[in-house]
Amino acid sequence: MASSAKAAPSDAAPDANDAPTLSRRSRRGWGIAADGAALLALGLAAAALYAFARSLLESAWLGLGWGWIPAGLLLAAVVLLLRYRARLLAGRWRLLALASAAGVLAVGALSTIEPAYGRLEDASLSGEWGLYVGGQSLPLTALKLAAVAAVVPLLLYPRSLAPYCWRGLVLAAVGMRAALRFLKRGLLRMTADVRQFAGLMRQRRQRRAAARANAAGLDAAPAALAPGIPPAISSAIPPAIPVETARPAEAVPASAAMSNAAAPDADDSGWRLPSIELLAPPDTHSAPEAELQQMSRLIEETLSDHGVRVEVTGIKAGPRIVQFGLAPGWVARRGGGKNSNNSSDNGGEEAPAGERSRVKVQSILTREKDLALALRTPYLRIEAPVPGEALVGIELPTPSPSKVHLREVMQSPEFAKLAQKGGLPIAMGQDTGGAAVSLDLAALPHILIAGATGAGKSVQINSIVASFLLTKTPEELRLLMVDPKRVELTPFNGIPHLVAPVLTDAEMVPEALKGLIGEMNRRYKLMEETGARNIEIFNEKSPEKMPFLVLIVDELADLMMVAGFEVEQSLVRLAQWGRATGIHLVLATQRPSVNVVTGLLKANVPARCAFAVAGQVDSRVILDAVGAEKLMGKGDMLLLHKESPKPRRVQGTLVYDEEVSQMVDFWKTQEGPPVPEIRLLDGTSEAEGAEANVDVKLLEQARDLAARHPDLSPGFIERRLKVGNRKAEELLEILEEEGLVSIKN
Repeated sequence: MASSAKAAPSDAAPDANDAPTLSRRSRRGWGIAADGAALLALGLAAAALYAFARSLLESAWLGLGWGWIPAGLLLAAVVLLLRYRARLLAGRWRLLALASAAGVLAVGALSTIEPAYGRLEDASLSGEWGLYVGGQSLPLTALKLAAVAAVVPLLLYPRSLAPYCWRGLVLAAVGMRAALRFLKRGLLRMTADVRQFAGLMRQRRQRRAAARANAAGLDAAPAALAPGIPPAISSAIPPAIPVETARPAEAVPASAAMSNAAAPDADDSGWRLPSIELLAPPDTHSAPEAELQQMSRLIEETLSDHGVRVEVTGIKAGPRIVQFGLAPGWVARRGGGKNSNNSSDNGGEEAPAGERSRVKVQSILTREKDLALALRTPYLRIEAPVPGEALVGIELPTPSPSKVHLREVMQSPEFAKLAQKGGLPIAMGQDTGGAAVSLDLAALPHILIAGATGAGKSVQINSIVASFLLTKTPEELRLLMVDPKRVELTPFNGIPHLVAPVLTDAEMVPEALKGLIGEMNRRYKLMEETGARNIEIFNEKSPEKMPFLVLIVDELADLMMVAGFEVEQSLVRLAQWGRATGIHLVLATQRPSVNVVTGLLKANVPARCAFAVAGQVDSRVILDAVGAEKLMGKGDMLLLHKESPKPRRVQGTLVYDEEVSQMVDFWKTQEGPPVPEIRLLDGTSEAEGAEANVDVKLLEQARDLAARHPDLSPGFIERRLKVGNRKAEELLEILEEEGLVSIKN
């Protein structure tokens, strides 16, 4: 039993051991299945997460594109500052705002670029969201970004950036105005060039038509053959110059003749005047108001720092010069009482009249160099007082200089009034206030132009001649030009106004002046027979019209060197007696010394035009006053005549060589009726008689010299008798023939 009892457990043992073994295997199988299922679920979850992340990234990429770079940098900077420098971020929040604005600007800039391929092809480099930041069009994007760049810093730093923003706006406005003015000037210049080209082509077509008509034996009308004159245009007269239609044809004012638009039968003479369209169009003058106000305040502050109280009450801005009108202030008198200091501090308004006085003008004049230093200019001129006003004028270069074209002055009402009177209107320029300055040479009656080399004398002479050519026909005006330099007036050779070709030999001038004196005497004789006192009355009474005769000398010093005494005497006689007969002088020199511009000559030439000179001595020789040494040059001049008690500052007119060439070509190609011949080089009978009387006296004086000095020389006779070299040699030959002297070989 014992054995059986012991065996029972042993028999049952295998059954007990077999049960756990089967359970372990089953668990292992189920574990493998569970692991597979878990891995499968994990894979599915990963795939779903990847798909979601990919779609999220793709949508994010399509939304902002490359704009995530500035956005990510900004976000990273914010996270790092929050983690390590939270206080710095709180104190420098404006920098964070600026960085955010910079990120917006970067995203907006990327939105302007559209790639040619890729996922961003339909949007931009900054995605679809960037299009909302920038915009669909480039101008809208630029406007938005400019607004962000300008407004955000101004909102963050209003006190520091407001002045700079205001200056930027002012500079932008000035730049825009300058660009518009430059564009307008270019358009005007291009329009003028097109008109000139059209005029030249029209002249060429009319010349060809005239040649064909002559070849066919047709009797064409002179007006239709005149070059540059349309045959049937009658309403294109310049608006600035009115025309009196009730006056007879021969008395039509010169302003009407300035246009080539007159009808073919409007003038019986057959001469046609060139159109003013040949001249360059005028420039626009614009003075910067802000800069002028700043200069006026600087003048007041500079004088106030030196104890001189003034107030700028007027500003006149011209083409190159601006004039500030200064009203002297009030100051307390010395020893004026207890309240004298208070009255001076209050401007003297409440102080009694006996305790205050005006600032002396001399105290302003003594501060000229201080003003020039403060205004940073060497070209400062003080005029005290301004003619017609109780002000002290300070003249300075304008911040925006401009040119004064001849056409602008000729189209002014002042020039039109002078042209209507029928004299000799000449366009001089514009004054410091921008007003046109025109003179009547017939009323001056002579003018002297002097200044240093390059100051603008030759340009002014060309402007005077151009004024004549645009307003006077050869039947109304004749010219005699003298140009020893051979380059300034010789381009006018060939025009029908010239009495003789331009004289370039200085030795021929004395004979021509004598012939001019003979013409003057002949005219006086005709006026005596008619009973006329001057040329205007003679032309009204006599059927034979007497034209004006103008002598233009470009360099007087060269003539005075050759035959000083003869030239001076002839010019003085013409200046004294030539006005009534319509003979007028225009004399120019670049050496204004007392040997050239003598006192006798100045006394008979009242009108003077002084350009920039080297010193006060030259200015006194021309104007009998200082001031010309402070001029700027390039047409800046002081004009003195009988109607102005003091020299008037004027910017001279500008006429280009191309304009002169066009006017000369117009007159050369025009065939008008023949004009009366004026013989000057040979002289008339009156001139010969006067010359014979002069020679007799000179010969008697030469005989007296030969009796006292047997060994005479041409130089000795020239010095003692004050004659030219040619005349001295002629006298010496006569004395040798008479046996009074012997010339040693």
